[in-house]
Amino acid sequence: MAPAEPDRPAPVQPGVSPRVVREERGGESTLTVVIAFGANLLIAAAKSFAAVVTGSASMLAEAVHSWADTGNEIFLLVADRRSRRPADPLHPLGFGREAYVWSMFAAIGLFAVGAGVSVTHGIQELVHPEPASDFGVAYAVLGLAFVLEGFSFLQASRQARAEARKAEHDVLHHVLVTSDPTLRAVYAEDAAALIGLVVAFGGVLAHQLTGSPVPDALGSIVVGLVLAVVSLVLVDRNRRFLVGEAARPETRAAVLDHLVAMPQVERVTYLRLEYVGPRSLYLVASVDLSGNEPEETVARRLDDLERVATRVPVIAGAVFTVSTPEEPSL
Repeated sequence: MAPAEPDRPAPVQPGVSPRVVREERGGESTLTVVIAFGANLLIAAAKSFAAVVTGSASMLAEAVHSWADTGNEIFLLVADRRSRRPADPLHPLGFGREAYVWSMFAAIGLFAVGAGVSVTHGIQELVHPEPASDFGVAYAVLGLAFVLEGFSFLQASRQARAEARKAEHDVLHHVLVTSDPTLRAVYAEDAAALIGLVVAFGGVLAHQLTGSPVPDALGSIVVGLVLAVVSLVLVDRNRRFLVGEAARPETRAAVLDHLVAMPQVERVTYLRLEYVGPRSLYLVASVDLSGNEPEETVARRLDDLERVATRVPVIAGAVFTVSTPEEPSL
């Protein structure tokens, strides 16, 4: 936790704790999703054209993949927007978990549409093979798609690297454990898209060289399997955060150190940190306050602790209670 800022009283809404952090503005994740949406929309249109002209199974699988990604970016934009809504009396900790709900829809869509259609079409192509043509169109579209997907992936990678550096994680580990589902989804989908483009290129090239549509159909199936793996990973991560995931050990240790360093706190006997949205934690702690003061003074001191804790942007809400003498320190 960062040092507290100077006291700035928050306006109180009826039924809503003034300790709740309100965050409505967009950020780096919004930019990452917007760039991915624009790139995928252009790529999907180009791949669809190439699939119709060439008759390639791999190109059709890639077109379906890109349309699925484009639709998913809409879900992610909704997730990012709705999760930033301010708290209200019925949702005193805000709407942060909506990010995981809409990101879950995106992951399921990627599985059902992207993976399902790609694998199904590949199998159908194996059973009823059809020759492809105009391979030059396919190569040109694949090249354009690689450039656009690469640009989107660079933006997602830049955000992931910056956040991973602050958290002292490697990039892949940070993408897996981050509480930001939009960053994870865009990074994973763009990485899968680049892999899919390489697979599709290999399938189209093998089709052209051998005259057999089998490699092309196998390429479609491989693209679908890659999408299935990615979507299942995304579903699992969103499920964990929806159920309620605790903060990472290093985050918990940093918060504990900060609480113990407060002059009014002698020791901490209980600490719970649970994610309630992207980069948003709910804190519950039992502390032993310094001195021996009347109940009214203790209540005010606990209230002050909660207000100080929620000035840190990552803490969405906090509840402090007084420890009993027999409770051991953490």
